[in-house]
Amino acid sequence: MSTEMIDLIIDDAVEKMDAAVSHGRREFSTIRTGRASSALFERLTVQAYGVEMRIQELASFAVPEARQLVVTPHDAANLDAIERAIVNANMGINPSNDGRIIRLNFPQLTEERRKELVKVVGAMAEDAKQSINGLRRAARRDLDDLEHDGGISKNDIQRGEDRLDEIKNGHIAKIDDAQAQKEKELMEV
Repeated sequence: MSTEMIDLIIDDAVEKMDAAVSHGRREFSTIRTGRASSALFERLTVQAYGVEMRIQELASFAVPEARQLVVTPHDAANLDAIERAIVNANMGINPSNDGRIIRLNFPQLTEERRKELVKVVGAMAEDAKQSINGLRRAARRDLDDLEHDGGISKNDIQRGEDRLDEIKNGHIAKIDDAQAQKEKELMEV
């Protein structure tokens, strides 16, 4: 029973840390690299049919060229609302529409802007790492509570804490890898 409780705590922590890594990667994908990607619009909402809707629910995306994204509304009546939402998102992209589709041409990023975006990615990575460290602390508190409640040896708790630290380090490494990859994309000309 003693190791089962430890395993449950660790499994729960792993699940939550995996979610934190996934969230961090999604955050990174919202940073513009100069290449066209619909991922930039994941959080963008549009006022349509009297409610706020995600842009993916209202349109489809295509990337005909590396620096161009074409947004095709499912309902042409939403064209202006989608265009307005893109302009209001203040991404530095000027949409142009021909009455049926919206074309977004992504300008080349300046070196100064690239460096700013690298700092933003660094801050996002730090947030993800802090989240993972917080999850590790919570799991260690749970392990300490098990020890205080009795029935579980100090050695079993120590082994559980060591496993937890290894798992945390692995998740931090995943964040570091994703951060390095995003920074490489940003600095690519």
